[in-house]
Amino acid sequence: MNISAVSKKFDLSPDTLRYYEREGLIPPVHRNESGYRDYDNYDMNWIYFVKCMRKAGVSVESMIEYTNLFLKNREGTAEARKDILREQKAEIEEKIFDLQQTLDYLNYKIDNFDDHLKNFEDRLDPYIQRKLKKENNDQK
Repeated sequence: MNISAVSKKFDLSPDTLRYYEREGLIPPVHRNESGYRDYDNYDMNWIYFVKCMRKAGVSVESMIEYTNLFLKNREGTAEARKDILREQKAEIEEKIFDLQQTLDYLNYKIDNFDDHLKNFEDRLDPYIQRKLKKENNDQK
């Protein structure tokens, strides 16, 4: 499959696909007789993997390290690669926890918005009135 078709399939620009290969996020892609990239299922599995990891916030450096370990010694680096995935999983779980706390707080604010607004405005209203009155007097 050519780069244009793969680009459309994964909703990634051709430049991004070239970047992935150039920087070592994915292994080198097979080239056809004319020198053009010819992506096969193996390449597309790597692209899918990298896209998922990047979407989850995994760093480029971690992805390069993972790919280098894989290419260097597939069986001998399995535990090291698994450690990278574990570390990234822990970071994602922490992000999810933080996001869940933020979501819970937003839900609380939305659920209680009318009461908060009414109470806040009722308390603030005399202050605003005094301030506006003072500003009007200062302008005269």
